[in-house]
Amino acid sequence: MSKISFGFLGGGQMATAIAKGAVVSKLAAPNEIGFFDTSEKQTASLREKFPGCTVFTSAEDLFRNCQRIILAVKPQTLSAVASGLSSFVSRDHLIVSIAAGVPTAKLIGWFGTDRMIRVMPNTPCQSLQGASGIAAAKSATSDDCLWCESLFSAVGKVVRVSEEQLHAVTGLSGSGPAYVLMMIEALSDGGVMAGLSREAAMELATQTVLGAAAMVQETGIHPAILREQVTSPAGTTIAALSTMERAGFRSAVIDGVMAAVNRSKELAG
Repeated sequence: MSKISFGFLGGGQMATAIAKGAVVSKLAAPNEIGFFDTSEKQTASLREKFPGCTVFTSAEDLFRNCQRIILAVKPQTLSAVASGLSSFVSRDHLIVSIAAGVPTAKLIGWFGTDRMIRVMPNTPCQSLQGASGIAAAKSATSDDCLWCESLFSAVGKVVRVSEEQLHAVTGLSGSGPAYVLMMIEALSDGGVMAGLSREAAMELATQTVLGAAAMVQETGIHPAILREQVTSPAGTTIAALSTMERAGFRSAVIDGVMAAVNRSKELAG
């Protein structure tokens, strides 16, 4: 094996985000990271973003030279990409899959090893503010888990869960950025309706969501208690909350999460 600390099968946005986090956190230098991607445009971008990184010409070369492999290709193409790679996998390999909805049992069948960890990250990893759920197979060692946790901690927060709970992670944080972005859009629209410019409304809406999340994260106080602190008797906030409750805001969010969870289970087969 070479000096490369870990490699990516696939070099898209999520692989780029994780590699960026590893470099920023000094978990690995660019020349200790490897990639394989079938797109020439993407490989050129990887070389530009990570000077000194190794871009392999085949998936087989990636597996020959890397002991830790992150599977970062789309779930619907993973089975085709994995075809024929099992002969290049040994007990020295740790395989980490971020392919949503592909269960460990299928991965073991494709790659011929059960030393695996599944991770469900989300798109804010691109801003190093991600949320990831990690589920390890039985043959993954404690060192494997610690390394994986340190890697994904470099792009945000990490929680350890069971594999079955990854469906819940998918519905909550995996799909969650879309819910929050819709909330920002709706807040901004409300501001525009009330007379603000689009630019001002968007800036205020974005910062409000960011600030509220920071309050929860930094204080550790339950959101309901923090919400009460800004809800004065007969004030503007309680008027707004009453309207939102009548419209089913809270139940709509819960139902949305569960719809995503159920769809994740369907896709897993």
